[in-house]
Amino acid sequence: MDRRAFTVGIGIAVFARESAVAQNDAKIYRIGFVEAGSFAANRPFLDAFKNGLRELGYIEGANVIVDSRWADGRTEGFHKALADLIELRPDVIVVSSGLGALEAKRETESIPIVFIGAADPIGLGLVQTLAHPGGNATGLALNAGKGLIGKTLQLLTEIAPGITRLAILWNSSTLTSANRERLTEAQDAARTLTLIPLPIEVRDRNGFAPAFAAMRAQGANALFVVTDPLTLANRSVIVKLASLNRIPAAYDFSEFARSGGLLAYSPSSEAAFRQAAGYVDKIFHGQKPRDLPVQQPTKFELTINVQAAKSLDLTIPQSLLLRADEVIQ
Repeated sequence: MDRRAFTVGIGIAVFARESAVAQNDAKIYRIGFVEAGSFAANRPFLDAFKNGLRELGYIEGANVIVDSRWADGRTEGFHKALADLIELRPDVIVVSSGLGALEAKRETESIPIVFIGAADPIGLGLVQTLAHPGGNATGLALNAGKGLIGKTLQLLTEIAPGITRLAILWNSSTLTSANRERLTEAQDAARTLTLIPLPIEVRDRNGFAPAFAAMRAQGANALFVVTDPLTLANRSVIVKLASLNRIPAAYDFSEFARSGGLLAYSPSSEAAFRQAAGYVDKIFHGQKPRDLPVQQPTKFELTINVQAAKSLDLTIPQSLLLRADEVIQ
């Protein structure tokens, strides 16, 4: 063999071996992703998060592992899902609700937490301030400021101009004040639009049929749903009951409209989960959650379901269709 060729061959072999060692020694990050809903219903949230990771150069199985757990809309299911993930000692936990993040924060002070959709991070005790969270949790707030619910209800009156009595479905079992505050905001917005607000409570997944019976008894001819983990996890049930009872409904989360609901005006959930990947990337690069400001929604989307409108004998004004970010036929 030519001596030069032999030397080059040895060099290539050494380089390949050293590259392989470096690759094997490279950090593989582990992310614990816990969701209050079901995999079948809420997989798009996980997909959006993973897309955000890919855009930042993370390849699942190569330099990152995403362990996902799903609570299927059950409180006890969430406890188990979270406990399972903490046992894996992930580098960061991603959780898509304020209450879920609060539970995670109670269970671990050492693992960084990135939350998505916390209605009131300060009121919950997740962070000290939005600018300086101060603990092991940060992320994206749901609160887009006053006026979003009013805008949503205004859109509902444009599609269903004859409505007069607005049922407001809300989860009264939560331990925080966020849902009650949003109920109050919805009541005030309804009165501004000369609608009679009818608060309808639900406390668990078995309470939706009785809630719609209460709506019928009170003569409700329109509906607004306050989104939280319970209502979101059971959105297909809510949408179906609204259709069966022929009640035009508006939602503040686009997934309701994608599940068959009439209309939704909301912060973009896809954008939020992609942004969450950015928080994770910063944490992997050494930044601490306490120093990463909580972000508020900046992108909103109007989603209209034309098929749902037809089933209610409603005609969507052309002006609304032109303004919509997504029209579901």
